[in-house]
Amino acid sequence: MTTIISGTNREGSNSLKLAKYYYSQLANKGFDSEIISLADLPGDLISSDLYGKRSEAFQGIQEKISASSKFIFVIPEYNGSFPGVLKTFIDACSFPESFFGKKAALVGLSSGKYGNIRGIDHFTGICHYIKNNFNYSNKKMIGFSAGSWAGLFMCLDHTHTNECIRNIFKQ
Repeated sequence: MTTIISGTNREGSNSLKLAKYYYSQLANKGFDSEIISLADLPGDLISSDLYGKRSEAFQGIQEKISASSKFIFVIPEYNGSFPGVLKTFIDACSFPESFFGKKAALVGLSSGKYGNIRGIDHFTGICHYIKNNFNYSNKKMIGFSAGSWAGLFMCLDHTHTNECIRNIFKQ
């Protein structure tokens, strides 16, 4: 199972729209996947699911993460990096079994032309620490005109998107 993580808790985000695009691309290729939107995290995650605690509300999300063998992280740029809620989510997941040795692709998204290159670089360090298995060809940066979903869609390089999907499904 591939889990696509929309890396922000902002309602109606472009990250979630892009995650749904990847979901449809995987479905068209016959791959089973699901989306986890960080907008669906429990509101009290910081007090209920860090430092060895586990709430009932987060348990279902944890089970999906544990059952996943591959991840696509769709990561927007927030203040020159990635959203803090994504790091909190990673910290709330069981370590090391949630991500250890599992394949991952990173998709950066921003309204600037570099597509969150800094945030993807920062998140790469976390992926190394949690022992995700990815190679550098599975990084995609997408820059688009702010607020323009049509602009975002036009920026998608379908050849590179398909290459990322192929790479993450190589055995």
